[in-house]
Amino acid sequence: MTRAFIFPGQGSQSVGMGENLYDTFADAREVFEEIDESLGQNLSKLMFEGPEEDLNLTENTQPALMAVSMAVVQVLKKQGGIDFKTAAQFVAGHSLGEYAALTAAESFTISDAARLLKLRGQAMQKAVPVGIGSMAAIIGPSFEDVQAIAREAAGSDICAAANDNSVGQVVVSGHKEAVARAVELATARGAKKAVTLPVSAPFHCALMSPAADAMAEALAATDIKAPIVPVVANVTAAATSAPDEIRKLLVEQVTGTVRWRESVLWMKDQGVSEMIELGAGKVLCGLVRRIDRDISCANAGSPEEIESLIERFK
Repeated sequence: MTRAFIFPGQGSQSVGMGENLYDTFADAREVFEEIDESLGQNLSKLMFEGPEEDLNLTENTQPALMAVSMAVVQVLKKQGGIDFKTAAQFVAGHSLGEYAALTAAESFTISDAARLLKLRGQAMQKAVPVGIGSMAAIIGPSFEDVQAIAREAAGSDICAAANDNSVGQVVVSGHKEAVARAVELATARGAKKAVTLPVSAPFHCALMSPAADAMAEALAATDIKAPIVPVVANVTAAATSAPDEIRKLLVEQVTGTVRWRESVLWMKDQGVSEMIELGAGKVLCGLVRRIDRDISCANAGSPEEIESLIERFK
């Protein structure tokens, strides 16, 4: 069976995530402690205890979700003896999850990934003043139809298809008024659902250009090694192993569309028949099932799921 490891993005967070890993596995504890130290912040306490509104701040959510994914990865590698180089044909992550994928593939150190994601969250929040932008989920129409709706809704503002999550699930992002127009247009054209999302900034659209500039500077100063497993990039929906290309694509990702549906289908075309979601929540497995039911998807986020996966690899 040909396999890919996949890593969740924003929206998978919840207070208490990772605590059972911290309590169960010494290798997981080391990850949380390393990230706390590298950020100079007791992020693990925030993850385990909340408050939820602080965990949901994107500058905290991004490194926190990566921390849970990397805790899982470290247990699989060290306790489970799983060699990622042979265990998976590809790794991929949704938005910030791409950093977790790259770290699992040993392109980034855990500390560097934590610092980059903290900065990425801060830069994204600063890029657009609160109340100027928004995002909305549009359920039903195809990606191409939502692209056309976004173009029409934009007018002189910015509105773009930001996340192509699964068949009939697309998120638009941009100026608040333009996104509201997109919701109205989608509803009038028969969308099953079109609803504004409770997010703090309009991610993955041109309004994020200042954040892209900040990430370009930070990534230029960060060592990126060739991944031990090819990484499927959000903005191309294809695999790469070249450090310079990875750096460029991570900058483009800040303003570009997350092409998750296409990424999953591309991996299937390369022979992938199983995906395993490593980290918090079960969002990506839900999307994979909606994209193509022929691809099996399992989660490894709890101690029981991790131990079960290790048994499979023995």
